[in-house]
Amino acid sequence: MRMLFLGDIFGRPGRAIVTQRLAGLRRDLGLTRVLANAENASGGIGLTAKSARQLLETGLDVLTGGNHTFRHPDLSPLLGANDRLLRPANYPAGAPGRGWQVFRPKDAAPYAVINLLGRTFMAAVDCPFAAAEGILGQLPADVPLRLIDFHAEATSEKKALAYFLDGKVSAVLGTHTHVQTADAQLLPQGTAYMTDLGMTGPAASALGMDPEEVIARFRTGLPRRFVVSKAAPEMQGALMDIDASAGKVVTIAPWRLAG
Repeated sequence: MRMLFLGDIFGRPGRAIVTQRLAGLRRDLGLTRVLANAENASGGIGLTAKSARQLLETGLDVLTGGNHTFRHPDLSPLLGANDRLLRPANYPAGAPGRGWQVFRPKDAAPYAVINLLGRTFMAAVDCPFAAAEGILGQLPADVPLRLIDFHAEATSEKKALAYFLDGKVSAVLGTHTHVQTADAQLLPQGTAYMTDLGMTGPAASALGMDPEEVIARFRTGLPRRFVVSKAAPEMQGALMDIDASAGKVVTIAPWRLAG
């Protein structure tokens, strides 16, 4: 089983490159499933219901969220209605939608996806470590393939969660910083790990935004209206070959494709 997990889809450029390239990538790379974090897919902040539907129609199998998931209120009904659309599981009780889901496709092995949100330098949410433990206790025994998108700011928190779950899940994949890291690895007990998958969006940018506006903010300290960069987009993520029956990632590597 071969999976590609894309880093944060950012704005119109990110949506465009996914729409244009995904079908060909599935064929050329022999991809069984393609997942993506999409919490910045609408204007660079949040995800609208329209953008979510558009991305799901491209063939992406699962969309995960993060700290901007609830930026656009029209997404909330869709979060509850579509099990391919996840938000972080450690939002307090009562938040719309679901934070994890087991998928049983007819053409591939079953797998579970868990979405978690970090707490260091982020808004206050429930403990991601406790949330992970609770969810793992509910997963069916016949679903050993378990993937976690940990949307977090601090590298230390991402690595700590990965070691905490080493041997208990198939992969812990970091998102949020929009900068792809070069540390894809298999931890001692077999869990695949990568600190950040990077960004699927405009490459020549400041984390997706027009650099000039960001420079002005840093130089003056005054508020600026950030604008999504119009630079050519790039796709970034992690490519994994998986022994689905054992729930083990055999290989994991950073992956990127220019538009």
